[in-house]
Amino acid sequence: MTNNNKSNQSQNHAANNPVKFHSLSRKIVNQFCLFTLVISAVWGMFCFILMYNIEDEFIEREVRQEAQFLQQNFDQSMSWPTPRVSYMTLYFSKDTLPNDIKQRFIADPSRKEFSGENDRHYHLLALPRSENVYLVAEVSEMLLVRPFTKGILKLMFIAGLILTLLAFIIAWQLGRKTAKPLKQLADLVNGVAPENIPEKFAQQFPNNEIRILAQTLEEAMMRINQSLLREKCFTRDVSHELRTPVSIIKNAVEVYRSQHSAEVNNPVIDRISQASTQMEQTVTTLLTLAREEHTQIDRQQVKILPLIEQSIIDQNHLINNKPIQVQVSDNCDVEVYAQSGMLTVLLDNLIGNAFQYTQQGKVVIEMQDKTLIVADTGPGIEANLSGNITEPAVKGSQSTGYGFGLSIVKRLCEHQGWLLTLSSEQGTKISITLK
Repeated sequence: MTNNNKSNQSQNHAANNPVKFHSLSRKIVNQFCLFTLVISAVWGMFCFILMYNIEDEFIEREVRQEAQFLQQNFDQSMSWPTPRVSYMTLYFSKDTLPNDIKQRFIADPSRKEFSGENDRHYHLLALPRSENVYLVAEVSEMLLVRPFTKGILKLMFIAGLILTLLAFIIAWQLGRKTAKPLKQLADLVNGVAPENIPEKFAQQFPNNEIRILAQTLEEAMMRINQSLLREKCFTRDVSHELRTPVSIIKNAVEVYRSQHSAEVNNPVIDRISQASTQMEQTVTTLLTLAREEHTQIDRQQVKILPLIEQSIIDQNHLINNKPIQVQVSDNCDVEVYAQSGMLTVLLDNLIGNAFQYTQQGKVVIEMQDKTLIVADTGPGIEANLSGNITEPAVKGSQSTGYGFGLSIVKRLCEHQGWLLTLSSEQGTKISITLK
């Protein structure tokens, strides 16, 4: 436990929330089909608009050419000839224009294209050198695009669906081919312990980005495996080597007691005996963690209150000369199903941390149902450490230790299936649900 600021909870042993799996090949198919559909729609609309514009431009050109012919003839003979094409007509005032277009043209003289009743369509051109002379082309019979708009749109829709279906087939094949090596890599490393990963597995993948990814994973797995192996070996070796001096101390205590049987009570010898027993329990716990034994052996109904009281006595030197009140709730007088040694290590770390980092106020220890709670009025967990405070060698700025206390607590909880929750609002509160 360390200091400063408000920080939010950190739950270190919680049920793993299932993560929704998103297939890479399916994503490729979806993206490819969506892309094809969008391109088809854009290209179809482009072609549709282009046909409209081409048709309009063709008619406009015909009207302009006819208007030029008529104007030239008028300039030469001072009389207007009859248009050469039957669908064009000359009008010599706005009032004589067809009813379909007259009012709209009067309202908007710049307009050149009009739609009338019964699907009639007009193009109008005012002759530039002649006032109130208009050439009107009724082009309904010439139109190709507008009469078949619905049919063209339907054809474009069907073509888009066919293209999308073809895109789906192509993308499905492409997705399977692309995702196959990635799926093989995922199947290889998913749920497999680092020590069980085959050596040089990256060589079986194609010589591309996937092999680079596989090589990176391979190197990372090797480093993780080596780190885990070093940790296990260190914990095992240290714990094993500590057994000998602990046994020597216990034997020495027994020899002393047998030789000084007249001494009914010797506080120093009693303290040494308690400490050696505690060390033996700690060594056993560390060895169990090192072997990662998830066993129910040695579990039994244990009264937790005596363990709390003994831990308070053992850690009492940490609160000497501090204005701190230690409160142990009456509801701690219960039995829990656990290993006594692991509970002792757990309590020593939790209570020791609370005593060490609380300068004044109180430390409260209580049981709520099956949840052990140790709360203090210390400075709390530093905000920048709230997410990883239970990791090994992580400690606050005011810590004088090595940062392994809460890491051991976390590992004990994971090993025993206990739920660990940390919160830091006013001080630090650690809750452990003993399942």
